[in-house]
Amino acid sequence: MNSGWARIWPGLSALLAGGLTTLGFAPFGLWPLAIIGPAGLFWLWSVHPGPAFRLGLLFGLGLMASGVTWLHVSIAQFGNVGWFFPLLVTGQFVLLMSLYYGLAGWLSRFFADSSPGLRLGLAYPALYVLAEWLRGWFLSGFPWLELGCSQLDTPLAGYGPLLGGLGVSWAVALSAGLLVLLGRAGRTRGYALASLLLLWAGGWGLLQIDWGRPLGRPLKVALVQGNIPQHKKWDLDQLTPSLALYARLSEQHLDRDLIVWPETAVSAFQYQVDEAFLKPLEQVLSLNHSQLVFGVVRLDADGERYYNAMVSMGAAGRDHYYKRHLVPFTEYLPLKSLLSPLEDFFTIPMSDFTPGRGKPLMQVGSYPVGMSICYEDAFGSEQIQALPQAAYLLNASNDAWFGDSLAPHQHLQIARMRALETGRYLLRATNTGISAIIGPHGELLAHSPLLQEDVLLGEIQPLAGATPYVRYGNLAILALLLLALMFAYPCVNRAREWADRRA
Repeated sequence: MNSGWARIWPGLSALLAGGLTTLGFAPFGLWPLAIIGPAGLFWLWSVHPGPAFRLGLLFGLGLMASGVTWLHVSIAQFGNVGWFFPLLVTGQFVLLMSLYYGLAGWLSRFFADSSPGLRLGLAYPALYVLAEWLRGWFLSGFPWLELGCSQLDTPLAGYGPLLGGLGVSWAVALSAGLLVLLGRAGRTRGYALASLLLLWAGGWGLLQIDWGRPLGRPLKVALVQGNIPQHKKWDLDQLTPSLALYARLSEQHLDRDLIVWPETAVSAFQYQVDEAFLKPLEQVLSLNHSQLVFGVVRLDADGERYYNAMVSMGAAGRDHYYKRHLVPFTEYLPLKSLLSPLEDFFTIPMSDFTPGRGKPLMQVGSYPVGMSICYEDAFGSEQIQALPQAAYLLNASNDAWFGDSLAPHQHLQIARMRALETGRYLLRATNTGISAIIGPHGELLAHSPLLQEDVLLGEIQPLAGATPYVRYGNLAILALLLLALMFAYPCVNRAREWADRRA
């Protein structure tokens, strides 16, 4: 191999490994690639510890450039800022997200003197998942394409209720490290095989556990998907046709215990439609002993603050929930005193929301429900704040921003992880799809087509109880990862060897 190629091929391999990892997620569902991709990265870190930062960065570029460039769709189609600016912003975002993997690679160099078993079995998987954890909260957080979400239909999903989505990511990353060890000669191969079998068997066993217990009778539900194009959604001329559409689709299902409309299905301030539309509808719901949950914009009494809200109304009265985790630049402007000129640059309607406070709970009929709006369901540590009170979970979204891209499929996969972690049914009502009814093991019970008008019917069982993840959140997996790094660190290894010799 000539020296030029020898310098280039590790980077190309890392880039390819990241791109292959994307194929492990929805809609492709080639879950083994979500193990093989990181395995390739770990092998490269082990063989080429010097450029580990660059290799991690290139892996991240391959993953993010292939997996989340749907961000370009929303900026280009709805920001009215031309073609260059969306490319620039998307490229910068991909680079920023890739730096987390570069950081993991840089830290991996501190374990270069550890044995292969400790590097691949402890250090590298822990560093990868810690990078995911950091990416999930730093600078508002972007917990997309976490490895665990790729394994919802495999035995490794069993670790979700125990350790959360990051725990499943750790099981995937550990599988990747063990896979590399299987390719090495010597007795390490036998230990790696035994560990891999034990890991997957343990996940299968955990999947057999039902963490919740039934609470009351099953509920009949209807999720209404209006399929209103994003470019028409906030057009004043579209408001009346939209309300008429949702009313017409719902009146056929007033025998249901619960009807759910998506995020901002009522594309106006609530007070503007309360007398003429909502109150007459509320009377009809009460007569039929049904409850409606719908998305709307609510204005404070002082008229200065408005909220992205979900409202419950019907036979059991009214309640509301305000979105707490807002999307930067589309729902609020961070560092507003410095970046206020950008408000005039973008042309995004309703982009100055105020975040809600308190727990993500809303009373819907007879039950408290764990609420999330749009990408709030990507944050597992925030969703468990509704538990164990919540009898089921409800997510209302509007993925029309991203059209027919990877985003709606990936978002549905994330919602499935929230159901798995909490051991609760989850209802997902969206504007353009994919609406879904998800079971307490993260199983997809029913779903609507993408970009079509639809009403999804089904039943859910309210549940009580709490999974270990609900009780301890990410503390358990973070403690496990830090212990793994501690035991893999070379100084600790040398001290242990010295103590063994003295004994």
